[in-house]
Amino acid sequence: MNVRMNKFLLSLSTLVFTVCSLHGQDGVSFKADIAPVLINNCLACHGPKKAEGGYRVDTFERFLREGDSGAAAITAGNHDESESLRRIKSEDEFERMPLEGEPLAAAEVALIEKWITEGAKYDAEDPKAPLATIVPAPTHPAPPEAYPRSVPITAVAFSPDGSQVVTGGYHEVVIWNAADGSMVRRIQNVGQRTYAVRFSKDGQHLVAAGGAPGRLGEARIFNAESGELVTVLGTTSDVVLDVQFNPAGDKLAVAGADSSIRIFEFPAGNLIRTISSHSDWIMAIAWDNEGKRLASASRDKTAKLFDIETGELLVTYSGHSNPVKGVAFHPDNEQIYTAGADNKIHWWKAADAKKAGELGLGGEVYKLEKIGNIITASSADKSIRQIDAAAQKEIRNYGGHADWTLSSAFHEGTKRIVGGAFDGAVKIWNAEDGAEVVTFVAAPGVK
Repeated sequence: MNVRMNKFLLSLSTLVFTVCSLHGQDGVSFKADIAPVLINNCLACHGPKKAEGGYRVDTFERFLREGDSGAAAITAGNHDESESLRRIKSEDEFERMPLEGEPLAAAEVALIEKWITEGAKYDAEDPKAPLATIVPAPTHPAPPEAYPRSVPITAVAFSPDGSQVVTGGYHEVVIWNAADGSMVRRIQNVGQRTYAVRFSKDGQHLVAAGGAPGRLGEARIFNAESGELVTVLGTTSDVVLDVQFNPAGDKLAVAGADSSIRIFEFPAGNLIRTISSHSDWIMAIAWDNEGKRLASASRDKTAKLFDIETGELLVTYSGHSNPVKGVAFHPDNEQIYTAGADNKIHWWKAADAKKAGELGLGGEVYKLEKIGNIITASSADKSIRQIDAAAQKEIRNYGGHADWTLSSAFHEGTKRIVGGAFDGAVKIWNAEDGAEVVTFVAAPGVK
């Protein structure tokens, strides 16, 4: 058997650990017991973008197919034709799974045999559905009571009234007092990392988008007042990197490392449309000012514009020649700003994707955040830029960070700008005169 098959079966052997999660069931549940283990242990090497040995585990239907070798890992009801079970039970140390570990216990082997004997049953609705969409929403681990060190601030946002700032943490989002940087409260049961935080238009919901690389992506919607989990949308096989409400606030777009954009009714949560046009991670998305089009920025070095009603691709902008990480609309709705790894912000025409201008920065540019006529841009040059979106010029450069700035936001009512850095520092400035208001480390317990 070739090396790629070995790797697949090594990952598959981790299924035995579901023995602890049967919850007293008479049978083994695929969606509750088997699928989560495939997501956590196998999907990174056996998904739609990377399928070592020709094996894919991103859907149940794919999971049961043969690989390049012609051997099926699992054959329902047949132990002899289930190559994974044969390898797990082998007494040859160079063939047995796991390759470099102790043989599996008899009880663990019996669990896999039981699932096969029962017919390798599928207990969800659509066998072609991505595994991430059929598993129950996980309860995430609690964050540390006190962080041993700071974490990169990959997401930051002002509360609707501007009195508080929300930052992404480790398995939580944390709310801070915007005046003095003191911690207000913590919202837990969040994915490992958070890459975007957004408040709904009415301020009643807080969305935390993120997940765990190569395993899980999701947008968790919380009650903004109580911190109670309301629902989970956009569950997918890799991290969610951005979420955006449309101007009316009744739709939520979710995008990430699975290269897709999903649009949901909000707060109902019904999936309206899935758009799959990019060939790599979608780093950022933006609605136009009328909520009729959606622009995207991707690691595939392009930005794209889509019609929301039909899902049709309207134009593609390829002017960066580097990964594109930020996107925002011009106030006139006819031009689009994009930014990325070429250390520049470009603006181009939505009608024909022709470049209209650019602004150079001193380092790689991350997400662009637009509120009213103000765009804020975070950059690897350790600063936050405030840009007049209508005049297409820089208003002010906010420095002082000791590390890359990864996230930023502007609050129109208080006229303040916040920036989060790789070293965990958060700074808030007065946008009218550039004066620094407060600096703090956004990690509970770290001074």
